[in-house]
Amino acid sequence: MSVIHQSLSTSISSSTSAFLGHRYLKSIKSSDVSIPGRINGVVKCVATPSTEKTVYKTTVSRNENMGKLQAGYLFPEIARRRAAHMLKYPDAQRSYALSTVEGYTGYGAEQGEKQLRASIAKTYYENLGIEEDDIFVSDGAKSDISRLQVLFGSKVTMAVQDPSYPAYVDSSVILGQTGQFQKDVEKYGNIEYMKCTPENGFFPDLSAVRRTDIIFFCSPNNPTGYAASREQLTRLVEFAKENGSIIVYDSAYAMYVSDDNPRSIFEIPGAKEVSMEVSSFSKYAGFTGVRLGWTAIPKELLYSDGFPVAKDFNRIVCTCFNGASNIAQAGGLACVSPEGIKAMHEVVGFYKENTDIIVETFNSLGFKVYGGKNAPYVWIHFPGQSSWEVFSEILEKTHVVTTPGSGFGPGGEGFIRVSAFGHRENVLEACRRFKQLYK
Repeated sequence: MSVIHQSLSTSISSSTSAFLGHRYLKSIKSSDVSIPGRINGVVKCVATPSTEKTVYKTTVSRNENMGKLQAGYLFPEIARRRAAHMLKYPDAQRSYALSTVEGYTGYGAEQGEKQLRASIAKTYYENLGIEEDDIFVSDGAKSDISRLQVLFGSKVTMAVQDPSYPAYVDSSVILGQTGQFQKDVEKYGNIEYMKCTPENGFFPDLSAVRRTDIIFFCSPNNPTGYAASREQLTRLVEFAKENGSIIVYDSAYAMYVSDDNPRSIFEIPGAKEVSMEVSSFSKYAGFTGVRLGWTAIPKELLYSDGFPVAKDFNRIVCTCFNGASNIAQAGGLACVSPEGIKAMHEVVGFYKENTDIIVETFNSLGFKVYGGKNAPYVWIHFPGQSSWEVFSEILEKTHVVTTPGSGFGPGGEGFIRVSAFGHRENVLEACRRFKQLYK
């Protein structure tokens, strides 16, 4: 029983997933995943004003501290000059292959390997106007969220869904964008909490939302599992444009969408002028712990003074990051190959089957159950009880770890989140215990 306890504690409560994709990805040959250890045309991290004519600018002010930076960050500049030298003297080094001792050169481009950036753009944003150089490969969406907060600085105002992924709020607090925590309402001052509950269909009443500089929006949502419709996201983009705001759209669970709901914010007309998108391989390919994701920032996204947001983010990346590991990027390139895409859909399908089992279990017990259709999370209502009380009761009586909804914001009180990430036998055993507890 203790072994089951340990594995369930890992697989039911958290977003981390066992890498079940190995059975599907093992057929991909090593020759399909190698990435050159070096690319031509390393991006120079110099923030220069845009001379292009623009149609639309947000009203978000550029972080004034970015303008104080001088020239380019040291190491990308060295890499740029080295690349130019190698073009001038091509015989000085014969091999750039990552797979050889002679060719392995250590750090690659901070923005990500050229081939992977191109493959991500083609796989996830084809016909949406997002190009290779709009993609910044990273060590995961969570890391990029913090880098984006550094980019925006401490003077911006912030809106988040309530409930929502805690990293948006916590990083905002760390950057000094908020007031003190208000215990009576369980909120931080100076953050706009956009209520997303069953009563409003898990989409905020935008007419009641005050204007902020930045809007964090995750769809399909963690923790509620709700995916916003095309019409709802159109309203969100229009709202951002009316207010001159920037949307940070988290699409980490987009591959779980199984209906006509958008998988990317860039499917919405006008979104490129007010939005950027962060995403991840963690939940697509079981890459939790491997750490690989990306942020897409269109050239059309501009600060109030007309300066491109992407250019400043490029400088942040070059200063704060040495690039995702070559090995992780090689794995990412395998994922976006035809074989890899097929395998990821099979992995996602497996977790969706787990989700169906959890939804059926709680439905049979008479609970109000939400999510689960377009996301690997099931959001269960326990009216009249606190989330932590429910969490404690389940843990004490079943030895299964869930996640209390209040941990995602005040709107999550009275709910628990159950994750579908885990081995099938663990999910079945957990559901058997739920039925035994609540029958």
